[in-house]
Amino acid sequence: MKEAIRFVADLMCVAARTAPKAVGKDFVVTSVVQGDALLDLANAMVEYGKTTGKKNYDRDGANVAASSACVLIGLNDAKVCGLNCGACGHDKCVDLPELSDGPEFKGPVCTWRTIDMGIALGSAVKVASMHNVDNRIIYRVGVLAKKMGLIDADVVIGIPLSASGKNIYFDRG
Repeated sequence: MKEAIRFVADLMCVAARTAPKAVGKDFVVTSVVQGDALLDLANAMVEYGKTTGKKNYDRDGANVAASSACVLIGLNDAKVCGLNCGACGHDKCVDLPELSDGPEFKGPVCTWRTIDMGIALGSAVKVASMHNVDNRIIYRVGVLAKKMGLIDADVVIGIPLSASGKNIYFDRG
């Protein structure tokens, strides 16, 4: 089963890579976490929730621990699109401040680049769904994946994967 889930995880990374990107520039990065690194990620999530007092890191960490793999999708050094659309709150793209460290991610990021990431995430979970692999997009996974250096990205989202008789990501207490 682990090999099949790894194969689907790799296909998900292909889907994220080939998803459409604004003005034809690609800043999406992917990675797959399995084995000991996956358990380390799960434990770090639980600990982070305890030390920061942030909710549901324990719940999501337990989901990661019960998973066979986790796909990470992020943005790395995403440049502005140059459209001067104002979606970021600035009249011109050149007015968007340089990336700086926030408490969990770097920002600000061009709105169109975050849309690129969203399309990549949607493409990836579609692939998992087509292969009947249970999954869920979880923000909290990305926070610790970034902090642990599991992927070189400024903003990260995680998609844990499981194949069992019951979907562990939606049928949770």
